[in-house]
Amino acid sequence: MADDFDVIQVTEEYNESSIQVLEGLQPVRERPAMYIGDIGDRGLHHLIQEVVDNSIDEVVAGYAKHINITLHTDGSCTVEDDGRGIPTGPHPTKKVSTLEVVMSYLHSGAKFNNNSYKVSGGLHGVGVSCVNALSSEFDVTVYRDGKIFKQKYSKGIRLTDVEVIGNTNRTGTTIHFLPDPTIFRTPIFKYSKVSERLKELSYLNRGVIINFKDERENVEETYHYEGGLLDFVKYVDISSTSLTKPILLSGTGKNDSGKDVLVEVCMEYTDSYTENILSYVNNISTIEGGTHVSGFRAALTRVLNNYASEKLNGNKSKIQLTGDDFREGLTAIISVKVPDPLFEGQTKTKLGNSDVESIVRSITNEKLSQYLDQNPNETKRILDKAILAAEARIAARQSREIVRRKNAFETSTLPGKLSDCSSTNPEECEVYIVEGDSAGGSAKQGRDRKFQAILPLKGKILNVEKARLHKILENEEIRAIIQALGTGFGDEFDIGKLRYHKIILMADADVDGSHIKTLLLTLFYNYLNELILQNKIYIAMPPLYRVKKGKKEFYVYDDNELNETLLSLQKEDPHAKVLATEDYENDDTEEKKELNMNGISISRFKGLGEMNPEQLWETTMNPAKRTLVQVAIGEAAEASRVFQMLMGEKVEPRRDFIEKNAKYVKNLDT
Repeated sequence: MADDFDVIQVTEEYNESSIQVLEGLQPVRERPAMYIGDIGDRGLHHLIQEVVDNSIDEVVAGYAKHINITLHTDGSCTVEDDGRGIPTGPHPTKKVSTLEVVMSYLHSGAKFNNNSYKVSGGLHGVGVSCVNALSSEFDVTVYRDGKIFKQKYSKGIRLTDVEVIGNTNRTGTTIHFLPDPTIFRTPIFKYSKVSERLKELSYLNRGVIINFKDERENVEETYHYEGGLLDFVKYVDISSTSLTKPILLSGTGKNDSGKDVLVEVCMEYTDSYTENILSYVNNISTIEGGTHVSGFRAALTRVLNNYASEKLNGNKSKIQLTGDDFREGLTAIISVKVPDPLFEGQTKTKLGNSDVESIVRSITNEKLSQYLDQNPNETKRILDKAILAAEARIAARQSREIVRRKNAFETSTLPGKLSDCSSTNPEECEVYIVEGDSAGGSAKQGRDRKFQAILPLKGKILNVEKARLHKILENEEIRAIIQALGTGFGDEFDIGKLRYHKIILMADADVDGSHIKTLLLTLFYNYLNELILQNKIYIAMPPLYRVKKGKKEFYVYDDNELNETLLSLQKEDPHAKVLATEDYENDDTEEKKELNMNGISISRFKGLGEMNPEQLWETTMNPAKRTLVQVAIGEAAEASRVFQMLMGEKVEPRRDFIEKNAKYVKNLDT
């Protein structure tokens, strides 16, 4: 045993000086992902969200109405509100300006009691101070007490004291920051991601006026919805046909501490076959639901069951309706304002307050019963929809038996087209769902058989947005996917039985490939949503080009990277001719274009099937070199709307979307 320890060499002494104490905002810079999730796209946009949330808290408290957000050409962002303004006087314990305390100390703020804010989204108290820590430039301006106060920071370090720079008759706070490029991989804000969240906040806070300007694109929008959740439901369901008018239910209840909990629910039924419930707590999207969602669902089932037993007669009354039947085609937005929310984990995606469940259930029971009593025609349409759903559910039982597997769907065999991996440890296993037999063949030959499984698809799967469950389960390709994954389906879904912890969608980088990925994502979003929430779904990124010069070979994934590669090669060899992308993009004489430019050769891959197994492994399947995009749900409302728009029945919204976004498509393969 002593010999075993002799091989360990201690290169640095471990003593008292080895214990490092990170002070101030230094922990944020050392471990940014602990505070904002990651240092990629999501974490970058979280910075704006943290600052805007503070302004929204002022709106909820009744002290602000206007919020202005500007994205500047230098990559910075400014957020301005007309709230009370952050206090600037001496802090009673820190003995410095309270403004500096808020900007410089973690877990500082007015949200840890209910004296200043009855409800708040930023309850962990690391918001604006984290933004300060992760910004190379940060300055705050406060309008308060008739004066204008200003202070500057860089990377969380104070550059100036709090200074009075003028007088004013307004109140509010303005924060301007530039994300630190040494922290974030690509510190470039995306207009669409920012606008989606701002629009969501404007729906959730009726009457607020949010002005959003992007100086880089010279575009400006104002979000202001007096209808609140009523307008929100119409926006989400823009691509569906409504069967009922939007129903608004609202009320206030007391929690266990005697504090008010505000409940607002807006719901309507559409011709869709899926349930779409979006939930929020203090303006935070709770994509995993929680007690507020449980309370609503329980009340909805109880109230509608009572009406079904009382109002229906004949054969219809003999059909046993379930909660799932009552929720088919339902879009509901649940927004609660809770003084002391208990979220499960730092991600704030699931509410845990048990008292909120009973409050939401009680209010929904009372208000929905009143509405149904007063609107018999609407009630009949809802019950008719539920009966059709129940009949389809009964018809689906036989189809479901086809796809049962042992211990999950009770089938003892995996789909014949699946080339499984040898490992039985789900944590190290991954399955590639591949478009076409040709690409599937290359993937089978090029993979690492120990941990990589291949499931080729023949053609496009059924669009589940337009089909009921029994039709979905009759689709051969969907059955193969469910069998391969092993989780079960619908109310039998069990993520603990998942056979692969990475599910990778791999399709050609063209229109057909994008359509196939969208169809698959629609399936996962509507019926296997937990796989997305648990970060199990990925999209493979095969290269578009291969660039060769002499013995050097490069695989590049888009036109920007191609041009950068060509320019780099030209610097090495000034005599090398660099041909602009469009010069060979328009050459359709060959599927695989080979151009010799003074020793530089470019090959354009038209599809996965053009790659031999070695190339596919090297570029797209080798964990050491490949690029995978993890599928996540950011703004749930926008995700729901886009899926309905792209895959739903209505053509007009889809056409408008394509026309609006066509200018962003640089390479459209036909």
